[in-house]
Amino acid sequence: MVAASFRVSWGGRSFQSVHESVYFLLHDQGRHQAKDAAMFGKQSDPSKTEEATPKRKKKQRSEGNVPKSQELGKAVSLTGGLIILMLWIGPLHRAIQEVFSRFLDCTKVVQPTPQSMYNMAFDLSATIAYMIMPILLFLGILALIAQRLQVGKLWTTKVFKPKLQKFNLIQGIKRLLISPQTILRVIKSLLFSIILAVIPGYIIYSEKDNFLYLYYETPEQIATYMLELGFLLAKWALLPIIAIAAFDVWQSRYAYNESIKMTKDEVKDEQKQAEGDPKIKSQQRQKMMKMAMKRMMNDVPKADVVVTNPTHLAIALRYNTKEAPAPVVIAKGAGAVAEKIKAIAKEHRVPIRENVPLARSLFKACEIGDMIPEELYKAVAALLASIWRLRPRTNPGR
Repeated sequence: MVAASFRVSWGGRSFQSVHESVYFLLHDQGRHQAKDAAMFGKQSDPSKTEEATPKRKKKQRSEGNVPKSQELGKAVSLTGGLIILMLWIGPLHRAIQEVFSRFLDCTKVVQPTPQSMYNMAFDLSATIAYMIMPILLFLGILALIAQRLQVGKLWTTKVFKPKLQKFNLIQGIKRLLISPQTILRVIKSLLFSIILAVIPGYIIYSEKDNFLYLYYETPEQIATYMLELGFLLAKWALLPIIAIAAFDVWQSRYAYNESIKMTKDEVKDEQKQAEGDPKIKSQQRQKMMKMAMKRMMNDVPKADVVVTNPTHLAIALRYNTKEAPAPVVIAKGAGAVAEKIKAIAKEHRVPIRENVPLARSLFKACEIGDMIPEELYKAVAALLASIWRLRPRTNPGR
């Protein structure tokens, strides 16, 4: 019995089984998807999978590394220029008429002397400034707003600091010629060129029949028609330009967030720096607990009584009316700590009394430094009274 043979070719390669061909297709598709993702700025280092921490983002921002779209500035400038021209076209028209009438008339009466030429140049400069300064100011304000919306409030001189890696000629050529981001920039530039060629060309072609009638129009009517056609061309060309700018804003932010991603170890190291090394913090906690334990043991000799249950718990009580209106827990512990409290109490002849219910209630209800709760007053008072009867004091309650 002869087994059926399988052979298929794909992309210049031959495969002996369906499994091998499917694996190659999936791998090839994944490779192309990775290239497409890299074009949009996806992180190329597979170990950097974590989003940047606020500290990392703040550091990048302080160095002037912020997401910024170049295409947004172009779209804002073109849109702003169209708006200001539509608003300023009336005063601009009157100013141009005034310039022409003034300088054409003055040639009949003004003598061409150096002073008169200087005055004419000065007047012409002032009139031109009056015509174009509002446009330039409006565009400048729009550009500042667009920049502020992208970057926010930021001023740093670190962007002017020279970096040696930027002077690497080979890496620079690679970034300029073969990087995915360069390809994306070329595509966006081609789209801009196509838009600015195709849309105006189509509109002008559709208006070709109206050009012959301009022969019979006045200069003012021709100028009006040309301006209206120019505004129409600009409006239709702006729509795809704004769409490209919106895409570029998203892409620049996506690429920025990908470029500052961190590895898991970097995130852990930063957390250690911010919160302190867990080992050091644990050592500090242990040291503080030892100091607190030492202070507590030093207070045991001052106790009036140590209540036990009898082996697992020990609570040392002190009653001094000058310090507190009720007995206070000055030490407590369980297990080995309880044994140490009892040993110190025996050493300093502090009475030790076994009372299982009272010991458990005091251990649960009170922390070191707390007064005993009211519901335990009677039991503790009876305990202290029995001790004072056996060992009378001249000043009970001190």
